[in-house]
Amino acid sequence: MAADLGRRCEQMGVRLDRALVESAALLHDVDKILSPADRPAGSHGDSGARWLSDRGFRALAAPVRGHPVTRMRDGAWFDAWIVSASLEAKIVAYADKRSGQRLISLEQRFDGWRKRHPEYAASLDEAWPRARRLEDDVCQVAGVRPAEIRRVRWVRRELARIAAR
Repeated sequence: MAADLGRRCEQMGVRLDRALVESAALLHDVDKILSPADRPAGSHGDSGARWLSDRGFRALAAPVRGHPVTRMRDGAWFDAWIVSASLEAKIVAYADKRSGQRLISLEQRFDGWRKRHPEYAASLDEAWPRARRLEDDVCQVAGVRPAEIRRVRWVRRELARIAAR
């Protein structure tokens, strides 16, 4: 999904770093797979950003740091972030809200979170209008309606390319 949005932005004449978008989208949850001994201290997003920075991938830090939905419950944080974050960071944050094992609508994603985590319903309700604003902003720049966004099916092709070496 992030790759599709990056491609669509380029087609609209918007300059962005597609490699950064795609890499950060793939690595945005890196802190979730680290062992406790390897995971830097901090909240989700912050610890992943720190881990990537510590390994020389500083460009990935901002998109990874800003992606968690939990950040969106903080209106002051969001208001500052939405005007200062790069387009790459916004795409990664938005893709995180729409993608899981499959691409779903923003509404479906939030409904799923509410069902799995009823204890966070109030926080999700606070985050909801901000997530919609993020969706509106990203989709406007990309010249696409949310329902038109697609996943880029690249894994099978890449594995075949690697196997052919």
